[in-house]
Amino acid sequence: MTGQEVDYRTVFHALPGMVALLTPDLVYADANDDFLRLSGRTREQLIGRYLFDVFPNNPNDPASTGARNLEASLRRVLASGERDTMALQRYDVESVTRPGEWEERYWSPVNAPVLDGEGRTVLLVHRVEEITQLIRTHGLPEGDRARVLEAELYTRARELQEVNERLREAHARDREVALALQEAMLPAPRRLERHHAAVRYRPAVGALNVCGDWYDFVELPGGRVAVAVGDVVGHGLVAAGVMGQLRSALSAASRVAAGPAQALEVLGLYARSVDGAESTTAATAFIDSGTRTISYSSAGHPPPALLRGDGTVEFLDRATDPPLGARPEHQARPEAVTRFTEGDTLALYTDGLIERRREDIDAGLDRLARALAGHRSETPDALADAVLTELLPPGGATDDTALVVIRL
Repeated sequence: MTGQEVDYRTVFHALPGMVALLTPDLVYADANDDFLRLSGRTREQLIGRYLFDVFPNNPNDPASTGARNLEASLRRVLASGERDTMALQRYDVESVTRPGEWEERYWSPVNAPVLDGEGRTVLLVHRVEEITQLIRTHGLPEGDRARVLEAELYTRARELQEVNERLREAHARDREVALALQEAMLPAPRRLERHHAAVRYRPAVGALNVCGDWYDFVELPGGRVAVAVGDVVGHGLVAAGVMGQLRSALSAASRVAAGPAQALEVLGLYARSVDGAESTTAATAFIDSGTRTISYSSAGHPPPALLRGDGTVEFLDRATDPPLGARPEHQARPEAVTRFTEGDTLALYTDGLIERRREDIDAGLDRLARALAGHRSETPDALADAVLTELLPPGGATDDTALVVIRL
């Protein structure tokens, strides 16, 4: 196929098995040939129509849960951006040749997202395999025994789905507790002695990839301020616990360290004794208003951004080293210094703000620079809100995001 362009529309329609594409509003955008043939519907009866108008719940069976379960699965995919494999479903379908009559049917559905470059779900792939005949006839004797086996299979599938629902509820509770724990451990926004600072935290939407990000401010002797952000690999309560330990350790180290590099060195040594702390990234900057300098160091973290008064943005990337625990032996970390002018703005952030799937990180950094420059005259609070609005997807990001903005 080298040098030959693939006609993906033709490939889609030739796919074996029933496959349809749905919009986020659950409207049919397309369906392959097998879907049309096996469902007994024409393209005109499907495309542009709401899924549950085409295949409504059986009105003669109020206890039927097929439509409700399918909609719940599709909504989960929209919220999480992750594939959802459903248990065996009974979902009766109205007869094409005998309107008003409903045929007992059994299906095995899988729903998956189609994501754009921003990580937003723009389409849903809805694949179903009809197994009615398998349940009815394949390897089963006639009579009462067949009906007993059919009922047993269906019951076990329903039990599996109920277990999955309970697991999802447990994960949701874990997420809520982790968010509450993280909020309790992060410092409350406050006005620094010499600088106006704004902080923002946005948890990931519809996923458990939350609670590993942190930020911190430490006022140091001589009118200096240390500001830091970090990101723990992992999610939920474990990540929140590790985050709390590392934030506290870096805060303590910053108070006695000669500079940001030494503070990160101490944090790296401490992280070796904390389960789950490996591969954590962090960036810290010491702001000295007396000399109007920023000394900074980074452990595998996206570079802080310094917004100048004329709208130019300098990314502080001259002191970048691997994440915590990435090296088998301890080594001194690099440190760099840059000057600032009164009225400049420093922004530190975590990767949820700039990184997108299948996109080079430079594209995210360019978006950040444009957003900062475009709102440079705003207060730190208004600037932080504008940056989040312009950089995060409308439905929320798939990774949590921390942002610190300081007017120097």
